[in-house]
Amino acid sequence: MSAEQTAAGHATGGDTAAEHTVGGQAAAGHTAVGHPAAGDAAAGGTAAPSRSATHCPYCALQCATVLSGGRGQTSVEPVADFPVNRGGLCQKGWTAPAVLGVADRLVTPLVRGADGELAPAGWDEALDLVAGRLAHIRARHGADAVAVFGGGGLTNEKAYTLGKFARVALGTSQIDYNGRFCMASAAAAAGHAFGLDRGLPFPVSDLDGAEVVLLAGANPAETMPPLMRHLERADLIVVDPRRTRTAELAALHLQPVPGTDLALALGLLHLAVAEGLLDKEYVEQRTSGFDAAWEPCAAWWPERVEEVTGVPAEDLRTAVRMLGATRRAYVLTGRGVEQHSKGTDTASAFINLALALGLPGRAGSGYGTLTGQGNGQGGREMGQKTDQLPGYRSLTDPAARAHLAGVWGVDAGALPGPGRSAYELLDALGTDGGPRALLVFGSNPVVSAPRAGHVTERLGALDLLVVADFVPSETAALADVVLPVTQWAEEEGTMTSLEGRVLRRRAHLAPPPGVRSDLEVLGALAVRLGQPAHRFPTRPREVFEELRRATAGGIADYSGISYDRLDAGEALHWPCPEEGHPGTPRAFLDRFAHPDGRARFTAVEHRPPASEPGGDFPLYATTGRVLAHYQSGAQTRRVAELAGAAPEAVVEMHPDTARRFGLADGDLAEVSSVSGTARARVRVTGAVRADTVFVPFHFPGAGRANLFTSDALDPRSRMPEFKVSAVRVAPAGERP
Repeated sequence: MSAEQTAAGHATGGDTAAEHTVGGQAAAGHTAVGHPAAGDAAAGGTAAPSRSATHCPYCALQCATVLSGGRGQTSVEPVADFPVNRGGLCQKGWTAPAVLGVADRLVTPLVRGADGELAPAGWDEALDLVAGRLAHIRARHGADAVAVFGGGGLTNEKAYTLGKFARVALGTSQIDYNGRFCMASAAAAAGHAFGLDRGLPFPVSDLDGAEVVLLAGANPAETMPPLMRHLERADLIVVDPRRTRTAELAALHLQPVPGTDLALALGLLHLAVAEGLLDKEYVEQRTSGFDAAWEPCAAWWPERVEEVTGVPAEDLRTAVRMLGATRRAYVLTGRGVEQHSKGTDTASAFINLALALGLPGRAGSGYGTLTGQGNGQGGREMGQKTDQLPGYRSLTDPAARAHLAGVWGVDAGALPGPGRSAYELLDALGTDGGPRALLVFGSNPVVSAPRAGHVTERLGALDLLVVADFVPSETAALADVVLPVTQWAEEEGTMTSLEGRVLRRRAHLAPPPGVRSDLEVLGALAVRLGQPAHRFPTRPREVFEELRRATAGGIADYSGISYDRLDAGEALHWPCPEEGHPGTPRAFLDRFAHPDGRARFTAVEHRPPASEPGGDFPLYATTGRVLAHYQSGAQTRRVAELAGAAPEAVVEMHPDTARRFGLADGDLAEVSSVSGTARARVRVTGAVRADTVFVPFHFPGAGRANLFTSDALDPRSRMPEFKVSAVRVAPAGERP
């Protein structure tokens, strides 16, 4: 963490205080999460409740909060007895109400005129225009000429309706979402290993009892600080090429060469066997496939791993011995090991390690992945992913198609099959055979997509770009039509946290005049496209009731969860297959979700990243988050306190690297790869390897880190390789 971040930030474990006010003073007192505040109003209502129990709009921890005060005076306070944040919030959570009153809030539809400028328009004008042009494009080019791009921050109700809208109202296969850039590799690995993908298959609070935790490619001290409260007792082993704030707290920091995490994981499994730490009884009784997984590991002895990764062999031995010395150990992965062209295999290798040690499916130990976006878990279960239907069903499964067709009242044969994955969809925009129109809900791909310059060009080649958002994001600035929608404190719905717990989001404020909910937008467009109004309900509770039927019998079964149960304070984790079912806070205790009840080892082999340093591009570049910002920064860059803490893109580099390339702290530098060039302010630090630079991805314009990231994709998850790029650095405006 930088000095300026430390000065402006909050405590590592999530700052605790009575209240935090934006624009005024908050009322004292406490409202228990799980019970609606008096006067709770749905989006579109007129009365705001005095106090509303809800959850933070940012990461997948979904910290519980209480909002009070009206618009311009909204105050937030954390909930002391919610087991995830226990009265703490990070800097982003404390300042979340500020986004409700940003000066450039979108409050009226905008339509691009003949002069090329966006101008205010009425709702009927905007929706008629969108529906008319969509119908024209579909008639001329076919249903797949229209595409939809969703987001992992959408509520379950919105994600569900978006997938249904694409497949039923538009008839297109071309839908995916930005979770492909976040959780796809971990989801693919966990689904294959366990038969079920839930970020944490146990409650966050179980980590309180951990004695050793391996954090591979995760930096929760900056990305989700309240989680650190649950890790205070544990000895941490942190795998990260940077000495992050989390690594500073670790008992052991393994600092590999970027792109070599898979080799490191193979080496750790090799050592677990060599040191006699393999749980043979567990492997025999609860798993399958160990012999095939062990075969490639046999060649990864410690000294070979050290040669490839740069991690000392003795540190590898220490890590394995720490994990093997206790039954209360966890292996947790994050984007650092997953956002690679081999991310699924790398996540699988860490799962193999956990299985070899006998950790998953036992109380007090386990494997999990730290889901990033606010509804990153629910968002990938509800059908906005191109190959999935609600309930985590496969779109190619005839029984799943028949079930959803029955719920939706349509012919199963009319449902399209899988389409392009997120980057491949964006790459195809405006090309022969590619989509000619794109609707974007809850995403900002101009900043967040790899090869961002290329993606921006593809967006510009569309016949129609429609963006629904509550602030004028960089993607909205390119749109032909911008539709203003509600944000978190103005809407009802549910979110699913990283531990699979379904939570109630509650409206505290009525939306500004002229703003509609995403459900209302989708419903209005569906009707204009010829759908009966009853097929696309716009009330969140009604959508959730349909969602329950849609997910019934699926892997992610929500059919036993209801607003009434959530509002009564029940803690419900999916699967929850029937009314009265207590939910499943801890999966796999009796059996894994495969038909034979066993977890599966996966045979994987190390391979290099798609681009390695050499010649004109002698350095590794990796990307990630900083404490003050979230995702593309469209929200957090508009909050004065957060923008003050991290005002611009930086490039962290080792002092030796800076000297080698003629740069000094505070200089403006160019970071270039074969994909493109970003500009960032130099921050000289010993926290990064001398062969590596780090650039956060939250910033717009020339500061976009994704200008230099590549389009190399994981063959299984279609995850782009955000974490490794071969680059050069130079003073801005100069070329080496």
